[in-house]
Parts: sequence; C-alpha cells; structure tokens
Amino acid sequence: MNQENYEILQVSETATDEEIQASYETLKRKYNEDKWLDGEAGTNAARMLGKLDAAYAEVMAERKESRRNTSGNNAFEDVSDCIKRGDIASAQRKLDEFNERNAEWHYLQSVVFYKKNWINESKKQLEIAIQMDGGNQKYREAYEKLNSRTEYQQQTGGAPNTNPNVSSGDEQMGGNWCANCASFCYTFLCVNCLMNICCNCH
Repeated sequence: MNQENYEILQVSETATDEEIQASYETLKRKYNEDKWLDGEAGTNAARMLGKLDAAYAEVMAERKESRRNTSGNNAFEDVSDCIKRGDIASAQRKLDEFNERNAEWHYLQSVVFYKKNWINESKKQLEIAIQMDGGNQKYREAYEKLNSRTEYQQQTGGAPNTNPNVSSGDEQMGGNWCANCASFCYTFLCVNCLMNICCNCH
C-alpha cells in the first residue's frame, strides 16, 4: 500500500471506495480549473492532476486485488472444509469453479486426488504448486512424503491406482494396500496426516 497515494487523494486508508471517488472527483475539478492559472500555480495544478489520476488508479486497483485475494482465500477454506468432512465430490466441484488457479489451488487439487487414491495425479499437482511457489514448505513436505510412499510401493511391488476413471475400492487415502506392512503403514500415515492437516494452513 502506497501511503502517498492516499495523501494525494486527501483521504485516509480507512476511507470507503465511495469516499475516495468523491475526493478524487472534487480534486480533479479543482486542478482542472487551476491548471489555467498563470505561472507556477498553473504548472503545479497540471502536475497534481497527473499525480491525482495515477494515485486514484493505483489505489482502486490495489483495493480490487485485495478483495479478490480475500474472496479466493475464503473459497480455499471452503474446499478444505469439504476435504475434512470427507466430501470429496463437493471439494472437486468448488475447485472446478475457480477461474484463476494459483499454487494453493494446485495443492488442494493434489489433496483431492490423493483422497481419491490417484497418486500420480496428486504428485503432478504438487509439482505444479512447487513450481509456482517454491518457497512453500507445506508443498515441499507433502511432495517428499508422497515420494516416499511411491518409492516404497515400487520396492515392494505395489502399484498405485493411476487411472482417474477407476476407483480402488477405498477412496480415503489409499485404502488398505500392503496393510500388513508396518513400515509402509507408517509412511502412509505420515502422508495422511500431512494431507489432512496442511490443507488447512494458508
């Protein structure tokens, strides 16, 4: 937020959009009249007119972006709530409604795919999330845990369901593959906890 823009508009940061617009229009009329004055007064008015237009455009753009981000975060929380309730179908529907898909969107899509036992699809979505936000520890930890599970399955001869059109019978976190193998279960539980807990961290 550029405090100087609000000073140019002669409003506080807590002003409403309507108050900002009203002040902008008032000042614009004033500077438009004053720019015809002789000497330095006219020059300053013309200069302030340019600053006023730029400040108004920037402030309104910032506010619009802030509202959009807030709305997006609330929508992500809705998706996370659906995942926590086990309502994966609703979570997917909500994700499909997003027009802009940022790193958090791909992370949540990964969690939904994981819940459906589509491990390769989940991994691909995590890779996209990491590419978009490489510094996010939550994404990286989830990816490492998912890789550990995949590597163990390869070593023990297990194979995850990678066909999005075929369910594995147990749609909740991979079902009972290698249920008798303690070390696999441990890896599985690590990913399970990470996917359940981290999807609430924004």
